[in-house]
Amino acid sequence: MSRSVNSVASRARRKKILKLAKGYFGRRKNVWTVAKNAVEKALLYAYRDRRNKKRTFRALWITRINAGARLHGLSYSQFMGKVNTNNVALNRKVLADLAMNHPEAFKAVVDKVK
Repeated sequence: MSRSVNSVASRARRKKILKLAKGYFGRRKNVWTVAKNAVEKALLYAYRDRRNKKRTFRALWITRINAGARLHGLSYSQFMGKVNTNNVALNRKVLADLAMNHPEAFKAVVDKVK
């Protein structure tokens, strides 16, 4: 009995990986084994950095809130402590946006929590 190979599925699988490798330099874009390794590594980096992006943005928001709070005589930790005790329902993303783009609104929040 002859050997059965599903070359249609194999070709489709390879094409899918090579399509993901489009734009890579040198053999990474057209040699199957090299492209497969490069794409696998790239997908790992993408997965990891989707999570790291959240951390990075949170750090940025904290820096902006700290800068805004210090203009009104509070440190970041003092300000966030007072925000939490006064039940102000604004998250760090919104507070950072207020501190950077709407200083008068941020001042109103600071005055409310003081």
